[in-house]
Amino acid sequence: MSASKTDIIIIGAGAAGLMAARELANAGRKVTILEARNRIGGRIYTKQVAGFSKVIEAGAEFVHGDLPLTQALLQAAGIKLQSMTGKNYQFKKGFIKQSDEFIPDFEFLIEQLNKIPADIPFSQFIDHYLHDEKYSELREAVIRFAEGYDAADIQKASTFALREEWQTDGATNIYHPLGGYTQLIDYLAESCRDLGVNIFLNVVVQNVIWSAGRVEVIGEQSRHFFASQVLVTVPLGVLQANDHDRGYIKFVPELKEKKEALQTMGFGAVIKILLAFKTSFWENSPGKASENTSLPDLSFMFADTTPFTAWWTQLPHKAPVITGWLGGPLAEKWKNKTNEEILAAALTSLALLLGVSPEFIQAQLQASQVINWPADPFSRGAYTYATVGSDFARQELLRPIENTIFFAGEAFYEGHAIGTVEAALASGLAVAKTIKKYSL
Repeated sequence: MSASKTDIIIIGAGAAGLMAARELANAGRKVTILEARNRIGGRIYTKQVAGFSKVIEAGAEFVHGDLPLTQALLQAAGIKLQSMTGKNYQFKKGFIKQSDEFIPDFEFLIEQLNKIPADIPFSQFIDHYLHDEKYSELREAVIRFAEGYDAADIQKASTFALREEWQTDGATNIYHPLGGYTQLIDYLAESCRDLGVNIFLNVVVQNVIWSAGRVEVIGEQSRHFFASQVLVTVPLGVLQANDHDRGYIKFVPELKEKKEALQTMGFGAVIKILLAFKTSFWENSPGKASENTSLPDLSFMFADTTPFTAWWTQLPHKAPVITGWLGGPLAEKWKNKTNEEILAAALTSLALLLGVSPEFIQAQLQASQVINWPADPFSRGAYTYATVGSDFARQELLRPIENTIFFAGEAFYEGHAIGTVEAALASGLAVAKTIKKYSL
C-alpha cells in the first residue's frame, strides 16, 4: 500500500508533532502525520472511564507554573485553567501532618549544591556531600524527590539540572485545564486539518529509508509514504528502544552519531493509578483505625514509606477521586506487573497512609484505572530528565541531517520547563521554524 508524496512526514501525533505540523502547513508546506496509536495526543490522554464522575487524565495533567506557549494555546482554544487548591500533607515515619516542606534542610542542601565545581551524577553528589549520618533524612528526601517528581535515575541524573530546578520557583502555581488536556490536542489537530494536513492513525513506522532530499517511510502492513523531509517526534523511550522492540524505528542508512547521543539522555518511568471511591472519606474520619485519618482539604500527600510516593485529589473539584504516582527506577522495575498487582499495592499503600483497614478501602472503591507508561510500546516511559552530558547530546540531535531528517519533542527542548507539555509544544514550534529555512 502506498500514499502520495508530501513535502514532509511527521512521525508522531503528540503535542510536538501537531504543533510543528500546524506551523509548517501554515507556511504552505504539504504535511502528513503518521501516528502509531489509534488516537492522537501521545502522552496527553484524557479519557472517560466507567465509575469515574468526570474525565480522567491518564497522562499529562497539570500546567506547572505560568508557561507562555501552553497558556496562549489554551486561551486560543477557549480552555480555562483552574488553580489547584487545598492543603499538602506529609507522611513521615508513621505519622501524617500538614506540611509544605518537601525537602528538609533545604537551605543547607542548596549551599552544598552550589559547592560543586563541575556536573556529576546526583548519586555522586549525595555520596560526597551528604554522606554523614546526620543527613540521612535529607538524603532520603532528595532521592525520593528526584526519583518521584523527576522520574530520574540518580546514577545518571545531572546534579546541575536538579540544582537549577530546585532554585527556580517556576511551579508555584499549579493548574488543571478544565475539561481535560486532550481539548488542546483536539484544537491543534483541527487547526492542522483545516490547513490540509493529513493525519493517519494506526501506522506503526518500522523503517525510514533516506538520502538527501528524499525519504521513504515504511509502516506495518507494508504501508509506504514518501516525502522530501521527515520530522521524528516520537518519545525518547521509543528512540532508545532495541531493534526487536515493537515501535522501534530503523533508519537506513543508520544514524550512528544520533543513536549514540540518544543513549546518553534520561527518560523516566511513571505508573499512575486513579481510584474512584464512594465518598471522600479522607475528609472526615470513618471510625478510624488511627488518629491520622481526617485530612480536610487534602490536595497533595507525600509519603516516605510506600512505593507510591505522591497522591493527590481533584480539588477544587470535590470528586471522591485520588491519583497515585509511582515514578523513577521502581516504576521501571514494576512495568511488567499486572494491573491487578499494581492496584493491590496501591490500595495497601493508601490504607496505610489514611489510617484505615484494607477491607474498608476495598469496600469504598468504585473504580480504578492503572496507566503503565513504561509498558506502553509507543512511549516506553513518561518524560525526559537531564543527565550529565545531555546538553551536548541534545545539540547533536538538533542538528538536521542533510536538511532531511529532524527531531522534535519534549526531549529536545531547550529551556527550564523540561518534561512538560510546554517543552513538547515549544520544541515542535522551534524545529518547524528551522525546517522552514530548508525549503527543498
